[in-house]
Amino acid sequence: MTGTTLGAQLLSTRPGTGTLLGAATGTALGPHSTGQPTVTSLAVANPGSLIQSVDWVAIAPPLIAALAALAVLVADLFLPARHKKLLGGITAAGLALALIALLPLTGGSPRATFCAQNVTGVTDNAGCSYVADHFALVFQLLALGGALIAALLSVHTVDEERLPGGEYWFLLLSSATGAALLPASRDLATLVIALEVASLPAFALVALRRDGRGAEAALKFFLTSVTATAVMLLGVGFVYAASGSLHLGAVAGGLEHAPAQLKPLAEAGAVLTMVGFAFKVAAVPFHFWVPDTYTGAPLPVAGYLSVVGKAAGLSGLALVTTIAFRPYAHTWGLVLAVLAAVTMTAGNVGALRQRFDTRYSAVRLLAWSSVGQAGYLLVPLAAAGYAPTGTDPLGATAAYALIYGVVNLGAFGVVAAVGRRAGTSVDDFRGLFARRRWTALALAFFLLCLAGLPPGVIGLFGKVVVFRAAVDSGLGWLAVVMAVNVVVALYYYLLWTARLFAPADPAGTAGTAGAVTERRLPASLAATLGLTASAAVVLSVAPQLVLQVVGGTLF
Repeated sequence: MTGTTLGAQLLSTRPGTGTLLGAATGTALGPHSTGQPTVTSLAVANPGSLIQSVDWVAIAPPLIAALAALAVLVADLFLPARHKKLLGGITAAGLALALIALLPLTGGSPRATFCAQNVTGVTDNAGCSYVADHFALVFQLLALGGALIAALLSVHTVDEERLPGGEYWFLLLSSATGAALLPASRDLATLVIALEVASLPAFALVALRRDGRGAEAALKFFLTSVTATAVMLLGVGFVYAASGSLHLGAVAGGLEHAPAQLKPLAEAGAVLTMVGFAFKVAAVPFHFWVPDTYTGAPLPVAGYLSVVGKAAGLSGLALVTTIAFRPYAHTWGLVLAVLAAVTMTAGNVGALRQRFDTRYSAVRLLAWSSVGQAGYLLVPLAAAGYAPTGTDPLGATAAYALIYGVVNLGAFGVVAAVGRRAGTSVDDFRGLFARRRWTALALAFFLLCLAGLPPGVIGLFGKVVVFRAAVDSGLGWLAVVMAVNVVVALYYYLLWTARLFAPADPAGTAGTAGAVTERRLPASLAATLGLTASAAVVLSVAPQLVLQVVGGTLF
């Protein structure tokens, strides 16, 4: 499926002669040409169609994050060493402004820009490369909000671990820019670029910790990502060859009417394209990098990857399946259903096998937990392949992703508070309530939300919404697998929660971490814990603030 290109508009055929005119030279190029130059007007019927107007309000959220990244990079060159701490404030301010830029987009119809007038066979905004609809706004809120919390969490980490501030903040903002661009992308080329912009700075962020573990973690992360990206690019090439377009809406039309001999190529391309996004979601079998990468990275970076990285991959996976690969809904629906079941099971089994007395076991437990949570997030996507016309299970994924983002970043914040300057095991949290009451209560609430138990009501509602999406779409077996995994996950969540209120070990098994927690928390870390805990409590009291996205359509 191809449209009229700029070159085709500048090269026209003389009526009645079959002669092609060279727009650049004005010379007749037909087979019966006399060789004499012909004067040809370069004007097109509608000159305005060649001028691309940009909706700056629509692209403001990722654009502000990108400009903030450039501002940090330039400021780092001129600020003296004693003023480098200002870079963290610039980063937080830029992300806050990017979040505010979402407000003008919340009312009215979706806004689109970078639209191709020559994409045939599409309707509405399907020929546009950037669309700020409800789907994009929800995931941009999650990406930019998660990046802001990670930035607040990073202020003390950059200082205490003596990380290079200019590079750290620039890379964080650059990755957040890609994560915010991805859910608004509506063609395969922009999706791939946005995914790489979100991923490449993350490799460097992981490697910034200079203790040996950071380099190893970044290498595992990088090699897995490169493999997944190569496979995805091969799939994009297959899809383009079969459909003749890169715009998601036009891809769907092209695949639906593709010749029979191209259908195997198209189906293979669809599966391969999903690989790159499955890697970002940390779905099986692309999950092996998660525990080691989270352990080797600075804790705020691990929290960022667990939420913002997962949101970017999830949004890309939702876009390519529900829009571009819509003709193969039952095929990718079954693939995602199996992937969801295997991923949640592998994550929970890995968490169950994690020993609580080993160094960094708290981070590794959260890493395996994030793999299990990725399985839950994939359930509504699988349900979208089987959902009857008029229903939109993607709202369940968006709602659960928002809930998960708040509580998981809060849990990483508590681990950062307890494990400052030391590796933290789960046993280091024994008796935390006696030492830091409010910190212990916050972590207990976060863990109960992740488990889906009261008083973590918002976590319970999120799981119910996901469960209902599977049942309503006829995936009863997947709902059963999810229910079993939720029960299994209760064991390690409750076991960790019980550690918080257990009597402290008189022999001092908490060791260095226990001594560190007696110090006063840095203001940025205390603010992060207060912000995430308050948000979790508010959402538990008024869950409709998040769950309202389930009721309507996101596209």
